[in-house]
Amino acid sequence: MPHALFGLTVGEAVTRRLGLFRDGFVGPIVALDNAAIEHNLATMAAWSASRGLHLAPHGKTTMAPALFARQIDCGAWAMTAANTAQLRVYRAFGVSRVLLANELVDPAGLAWLAGELDDDPDFEFSCWADSVRGVELMTAALTAAGARRPVDVLVEVGVAGGRCGVRDQSTARAVAEAIVASPALRLAGVAGYEGPAASDASQAGLDAVSAYLGRLREVAVALRGRYETDRVVVTAGGSSFFDLVADALTAPWPAGLAVWPVIRAGAYITHDDGAYRALSPLGAHPRLANVPRFRSALRAWAQVQSRPEPGLALLAAGKRDLPYDLGMPEPQVLRTAEGTRALSGCRVTALADQHTFMTVGAEVEVGDWVGLGLSHPCTVFDKWPLLPVTGTDGETVVDLIRTFF
Repeated sequence: MPHALFGLTVGEAVTRRLGLFRDGFVGPIVALDNAAIEHNLATMAAWSASRGLHLAPHGKTTMAPALFARQIDCGAWAMTAANTAQLRVYRAFGVSRVLLANELVDPAGLAWLAGELDDDPDFEFSCWADSVRGVELMTAALTAAGARRPVDVLVEVGVAGGRCGVRDQSTARAVAEAIVASPALRLAGVAGYEGPAASDASQAGLDAVSAYLGRLREVAVALRGRYETDRVVVTAGGSSFFDLVADALTAPWPAGLAVWPVIRAGAYITHDDGAYRALSPLGAHPRLANVPRFRSALRAWAQVQSRPEPGLALLAAGKRDLPYDLGMPEPQVLRTAEGTRALSGCRVTALADQHTFMTVGAEVEVGDWVGLGLSHPCTVFDKWPLLPVTGTDGETVVDLIRTFF
């Protein structure tokens, strides 16, 4: 942040309408594009509604309650969390319907949850289970805490070699029966995550995802008659294959099975210039035609710090600032004293803690700024406690987004 803002609240700072480059922001900077965020929110809301889906975005992508609020205002049915720490942040900011897409067996977390549910009758919560032992631990902790409201639990279906989740129908039935037998739990549906089934969007990868989703459906149908809620939540859907999830969850269900189809994609709110650009059905991948595409709302700005040898530039940003787990940052634009222009012929080859190694094919000088496209929103936001949001000119800061990791 510019030193001129020191001592101000975020609300006060936003009213200054400062510029990223004209008013003293120091590098490196990761900025969000407000117009792209608005576009992505509207695009995902419209697409989900057109498919008859309910959206419960995974808030771990940003851990930014200000962005949660925008997602909810744009029609999100719920927010998804991954652990108790995230759930506590959601509750502190008033999120009233949460899916915890994980096994919750921590006694301290369950005791806190029991109090939240008992204190707020409008708070709706569900989590996953994939073992009888897990159900027993949940039941014991909730009973010890004196929980008065039952916790809704979905049987999680997994992928062989992947993350959590039952691997066969017999285990699914055993877990479901244990949930039904528990005085502290209710069987509310079936959940899963298709991401481990494929690492790319080749035809083989898409077929593997569809096969997994077929197994998820089979479990949901096999448990018919055991559910303890009027609405049976069936949910999957990361940010790469939610079109296939839509196909699976909105296909006809047997009579009498009142399925509430929920997708949980979270990265859409900012999209990216890497992994999700390549994989998302509303990114650059061609498997969906004639639909609006997401736009990347992420850009990092790093100053050229050194030109120590021909063909090499060192930027003043590194692993502490930029994501690198799903692809290197992408040099896109160059800002010089003369203005901003597209940058070609440059490539990031490596990141050190505080340096970016960039091969140079264009004329780049010490002191210039390089605008970088980023891959994987989840590992962008966790590095930044406060991010500027720019308006339509790409320069004026119209908001500041605080994260809570």
